[in-house]
Amino acid sequence: MREFITPDRIANQVRMRRSSHKGSFLIVEGRSDKLVYERFIDRTNCEFSIASGKENAVSAIRILEQDNFAGVLAIVDADFCRLEGSLPSSSNLLLTDEHDLEMMLIKSLALDKLLSERGSEYKINKFGQDIRLTLLERGTRIGYLRWVSWKANISLKFEGLSFSKFIDKSTLVIDTGQLIKTVKDNSRKSGLKEQDIQKSIETLEKTAPDSWQLCCGHDIICILSIGLSKVWGSWNTNEVKPDTLERELRLAYEDSYFHSTQLYQLIQQWEINNKPYQVLSPGN
Repeated sequence: MREFITPDRIANQVRMRRSSHKGSFLIVEGRSDKLVYERFIDRTNCEFSIASGKENAVSAIRILEQDNFAGVLAIVDADFCRLEGSLPSSSNLLLTDEHDLEMMLIKSLALDKLLSERGSEYKINKFGQDIRLTLLERGTRIGYLRWVSWKANISLKFEGLSFSKFIDKSTLVIDTGQLIKTVKDNSRKSGLKEQDIQKSIETLEKTAPDSWQLCCGHDIICILSIGLSKVWGSWNTNEVKPDTLERELRLAYEDSYFHSTQLYQLIQQWEINNKPYQVLSPGN
């Protein structure tokens, strides 16, 4: 069904809903985004529209703006926008503070709460390093490869990766060579030269990007899953699957964490600039 969801269809649905809803509309990329944001949104005065992807959300906003449709806001993942200096020109399109929404969850105390529940105090103390910084450092390996794929438009496939093929379960250290090979094989891109990809990664490393803008939240959660099965805990891998941990991070994310974000402040500013439309609930 996702392939049938287009920007025009999203825009048309929002237009049709205007007859019964006089408040604001919030367009988000997917269901998992809605599950986080809906806890802070005024559900009486603001309705969601799930775009099934970033490009759909961005294009739908553009279409509605061309029609001078008032009261619609979109929130999408920043991805590499800040690293590339390609920030949106529309005041109706906001970006996550970090690379994506999952990275916002990981940066917050939601991660600490999850580790308190899931982690082994003995193993964490024995590890002796900051877990959040460790996750970031490991995640940059994959982040650089994703960035290379994005910049060179080579469409590497990261979905369904077997992390065990390139990560040491005892140290969580990533073998960059094995990572490149695994992703290349997963993408069925046999013609790509691994040496060229490695050189591209080294070039990007010299720019010393902000790791919070570079790392993909899904990758970090996959590394966390492996860590909780050995380095930081003793869980069976089926008990700490990435989807499970992502859900637990969402549930652990409190109002106060969201209030401290730049995104929250930008939504407040949007409400001021777009009265009488309201997005945030009165308690927020």
